[in-house]
Amino acid sequence: MKKIIIAFAFAILPWLAFSQEKVEGTVVEAGGANALGLAGANVYWMDSQIGVVTNIDGKFSIPYKKEYNKLIISYVGYESDTLTVNAPKVVKHGLKPSNELDEVVVQQERDNIQKTYFSPQNTVTVNSAELLKAACCNLAESFETNPAIDVNLSDGLTGTKQIQMLGLTSPYLMITQENIPMVRGASQAYGLTFTPGTWIESIQITKGAGSVVNGYESISGQINTELVKPLTDGSVFINGYGNQNGRYELNTHFNKKLSEKWSTGLYIHGNKRTQKEDDNGDGFLDAPLANQINVMNRWQYQDAEKGWVSFFNVRFLNDEKQVGQVDFNPDTDRVDNNRRMFSQAEALASGEVELPILSEAEVWGSEINTRRFDTSLKLGYVFPELPFQSFGFQTAYSLHKQDSYFGYRTYDINHESIYTNLLFNSIIGDTRNKFKTGLTFAYDGYDEMVTATDYSREDRSVGAFFEYSYENLEKVSLTAGLRVDNHNRLGTFVTPRFHIRYTPWEKGSLRGSFGRGKRAANIFAENQQLFASGREIKILNSGGDVYGLDPEDAWNYGVSFLQGFNFLNRKGDFTVDYYITDFKNQVVVDWENSQEVLFYNLEGSSTAKSFQIEVNYEFLPRLNIRTAYKNYDVTTDYQSGSLQKPLQAQHLFFANLEYETKAKDNGSQWKFDYTLHRVGEKRLPDTSSNPIAYQLAATSSPYNHMNAQITKVFSNTFEVYVGGENLSNVQQDNPVLGADDPFGPNFDTTIIYAPIMGRMFYGGFRIKI
Repeated sequence: MKKIIIAFAFAILPWLAFSQEKVEGTVVEAGGANALGLAGANVYWMDSQIGVVTNIDGKFSIPYKKEYNKLIISYVGYESDTLTVNAPKVVKHGLKPSNELDEVVVQQERDNIQKTYFSPQNTVTVNSAELLKAACCNLAESFETNPAIDVNLSDGLTGTKQIQMLGLTSPYLMITQENIPMVRGASQAYGLTFTPGTWIESIQITKGAGSVVNGYESISGQINTELVKPLTDGSVFINGYGNQNGRYELNTHFNKKLSEKWSTGLYIHGNKRTQKEDDNGDGFLDAPLANQINVMNRWQYQDAEKGWVSFFNVRFLNDEKQVGQVDFNPDTDRVDNNRRMFSQAEALASGEVELPILSEAEVWGSEINTRRFDTSLKLGYVFPELPFQSFGFQTAYSLHKQDSYFGYRTYDINHESIYTNLLFNSIIGDTRNKFKTGLTFAYDGYDEMVTATDYSREDRSVGAFFEYSYENLEKVSLTAGLRVDNHNRLGTFVTPRFHIRYTPWEKGSLRGSFGRGKRAANIFAENQQLFASGREIKILNSGGDVYGLDPEDAWNYGVSFLQGFNFLNRKGDFTVDYYITDFKNQVVVDWENSQEVLFYNLEGSSTAKSFQIEVNYEFLPRLNIRTAYKNYDVTTDYQSGSLQKPLQAQHLFFANLEYETKAKDNGSQWKFDYTLHRVGEKRLPDTSSNPIAYQLAATSSPYNHMNAQITKVFSNTFEVYVGGENLSNVQQDNPVLGADDPFGPNFDTTIIYAPIMGRMFYGGFRIKI
């Protein structure tokens, strides 16, 4: 409380001392009238506590008083300048690059990837130019060219890609959209496919414990997506895509500036697949028949003079999938779900969902139909005379309805969510010492039915947080945060987070972090692929408040080192990081017995250790290479003993080559991109109790997965692209175990360790106006 009072005092005194007079201007890189603005430059009065930071366009506004006439402008990697200012005025000043440190971020050509040297958090920003290097049809498919995230198929039916960070799956990541929690709860399994790639302006990937401002659920890291802005996006954008397997997509953006302060955008996405593919001849579709319509209306308000900015979104989505046997007809072949071996009362008592007795003549199929409505509002106010001080308000509402069945099992879930976050930013003393504080309220109502068992519940939480940051760009920066939350099921708990950065020498950045994360595991929504198997599903109830289980609780610790270098007059960087996630409690998903899957509280140890080395280098002009090696040691104490996590490769190698020709005056050029993933062997769940015909080896074989794309840019307004995925044509032999008897006890679509579909080619076009 004392810190907050001090902060308010320092914030109010300068405001009272200064009149409405101010100095405004732009900081650019020296080099001509068309020089780009420098975002994040420091502008402050000599011998005062009054300072500001330039915005994304390099613009600033700072209060003026005649006692202070020496204005200092500094930016790491550039020579600092001192200007004499004797009256309120508008200035435009260019900074010259320093010979000692020639850039703020390590970045590839066209600013595709940005790694900051000076942030305490280990964050990588992926910009839209990087996303265009692949077909990138949705958020789940946006990480193929980035080694920070691993992408795997979640099952052998839906074609859904699941992402992992630090050896842990996406439920342990906080996935936000413009810092509002988005992919969680009922949307955990398929939510990444609900954000089209063309809607994304940039993605921030943070390893390790996230900020307390965004909540308590982050354990292994955070992925935040920034959507395109109506004010800065083009007036019209059209993207068409099609591939040889019958998947077709169309994306359109329509943006309109209504006035000096108001802009709006209408974004429409549609995709469809009606072509049946069974390349491996097992009688099951290799990819789902699908149909999705996704419409978003986005409004932007901006009044820079008065300090207001706001975004309002409203979106509707309808997504339909059909999977299963090729001959499945939902109108005639859907199984009567009322035929079960246990009554509802017995199922509730035993916690089991058993197999019914079915005729061998019946055809196995599944439909997953999702309807989603969500809306969000972000409102920010920056004090015009105190640009370092601001208020922020975020609120979001979503209603997610999924009706689905997998053979004889039904899974229906309605998830209503409300999220509100109130935030205040200011400084303590000067702009090197900043703080954020605020309040959070969240509500989640789950109406969840698994066959005949009702798992409905309501979760409510309220929390408060305080985060202090110290920025000394020369040597040390740190962020320390603490939040306290009260949750009706998780109780009252404290979540600390800490990040520190130290610069030992030129272009070197050493980081350390630790933090706690806590969450309620939504065991069915997060593991829907298990319904498409003959396994019995059992919950070993321990008296907890979520499905009879206790909340998950983990600590994450990590260190990383980034070093920039110049070799043969070419820029590059080297990164090494090591993270440990230590679970104090985890809901263990145990499928080591091929006849069942168990959910129970951890008894013993569960740790995920992640080691990564990455090297980026500009090999030749406009030819960039990115390589990485990753090692994962993820072990859990199961009932059968301590084992490596199944379907997780311990050794992975990544390489990406990017080349583009020199652009002509009209923007015409060629772009080439190639990505290689070398995936090591994976431990497979134990199938030794199955009949020999349905047994798998203990481990999978390593394989290479290659993607490539060529883009021809005809002008600044039109381009076409063609590409191929899985060019090495590697395929898993038996992705559907027991395909000959899908209602039998050995049926299993969950053991997926390699691609299902073979080599695939695609093409598309982009129009920008």
